Parts: sequence; C-alpha cells; structure tokens
Amino acid sequence: METARTVPAATVVNLRDLGGIALGRDRRVRQGVLFRSGQLSELAPDRDRAVAALGIRTVVDLRTADERRWAPDRLPARARLFVADVLGDHPGVAPARLKALLADPDEADRALGGGRAEELFAETYRKMVLSPGAAAAYRAFLETVADPAARPVLFHCTAGKDRTGWAAAVLLMILGASRETVRADFLAVNPAVRAAFAPYVQKFLDGGGDPAVAAAIVEVRPRYLDVALDAMDERWGGLDGYVRTGLRLPEGVLDRLREGLVIGGRRSADRRAERSRSDAPV
Repeated sequence: METARTVPAATVVNLRDLGGIALGRDRRVRQGVLFRSGQLSELAPDRDRAVAALGIRTVVDLRTADERRWAPDRLPARARLFVADVLGDHPGVAPARLKALLADPDEADRALGGGRAEELFAETYRKMVLSPGAAAAYRAFLETVADPAARPVLFHCTAGKDRTGWAAAVLLMILGASRETVRADFLAVNPAVRAAFAPYVQKFLDGGGDPAVAAAIVEVRPRYLDVALDAMDERWGGLDGYVRTGLRLPEGVLDRLREGLVIGGRRSADRRAERSRSDAPV
C-alpha cells in the first residue's frame, strides 16, 4: 500500500510528500503540494537542496510555545511561518517532551514503566481529538492547506509522528482515503523516527532505561490512532461530525481541499471534458 514518499533531506527529520497516496476510484493525493516532517530547527536552507527544491511557501508549526522557544524553526527561503499549537491547552503532555522523557532513565521507569508510557501517549491522542484548543489548531491547519496561495505547505511537530500524524490522518480522510490507508501511512514514519532518536534512545538504554518505555515514546503504534478514531466516533459519530461540528470547518474549505489536493478519478475527468467542450470550435 502506497504511503507518503520520503524526501531525502540532509537537515530535516522525517520529511515526506503525501502526494501519490491512493484515495480510491483512481484518485490520489496531488504530488509536490503537501509535506510533513519533524521540526526544522536544524534546517540549513542554503545547502539542503532537497528542501529548497520543494518551493515551500508555508510552514505550519504544530508545536507548543516552549518547543518553539527551545528549538525555533529555520524556514526555507521565502516561506512564511504559521503557528497552530495543538497542545497549548496541555503543554506538558508526552509528545511535547520526547527528549526530556528519554533524559532520565530512573524517573522514566518510575513514571512510565509497566505500560504507563503507552497509556500516556494514548490519552494524549484523545486530547488531540477532544480538546477545544487542538480543534482550533487543526481547523487553522486545514484552512491554511485549503488556500492555494499557501501551497506547497509543510506541516510538522517535533518528530513528525503524533500531532503531525493526526493532522495527516484527518486530511487524508477528508480527501477520501480509507482508514486502512490512513493507518498504513500513520505507521510508516516509524523507521525514520527511530533513526532520528537513536542517539537519545541509546543513551537512555546505556543508563539502564527500559527498552519498552523507549519504544512507546519514540514509536507510533496502531493503538494510538485507534484511540483517536474511537474518540472521534464516540463524540461526533465519525469523520463528518468531527469535521463539521468538532472542527467547525465550512463546506467551502472542504471543497477547496479536495479541489486542490486530489487528482484523477471522475472529478478530474469531468474537468477535462468541460475544458475540451469549451475549447471546441462553434
């Protein structure tokens, strides 16, 4: 199953192009307009040619104020920054403290051992769906992506796996992706994130840290997405209710997302036919 394509950036972690992901009925996400990644604090705009070639116009930062202060983004040339803080209502939760959680093995074992790390992350996913602050952030993200003048858009959090993972999941479902496709793309980031955090994990393990705790912190797991989807289904009865009542997205935004980000299928064929008729001699 096709997932987001890795972009071989030298200075950005977990950079991926959502273009090409299947949406059913011969439709796919348009390539080169929507990217996801980890934080851009190490971006070297002048020498990272892979990033420069993307022509990014807007960077959407999903991180908290503390994260942005500790590791501010370095923007691609001519890109503008848009902040959509998903966890502003809960700034101390796990996805905003990945490196801190790995810094003290003894404390991590006391606080997160015995399966508590996975529970902590799962509960954070519920907050990302149910929190009013998170809803406002994801609404702002989707409104930005829907604006043709903002694209290409790169959106990110710290590792590009949790807040970014739910942002990508919601967007792909809006565009028509099945939950099976969304799940495959959600889990596909694990190799890149493990590689990016390998030095921190190794230091954690060398200090006596529990490998199970480290894995729960660094990885995304099927359960995390399931918790988010269940929260969406229980509170709003599914995607439509979440988008219209939870996120309060206007129909026009949804139309612009699908118009700008979907290629192939009957919609594109109809547009081509209309252009052909309008160009035909009379």
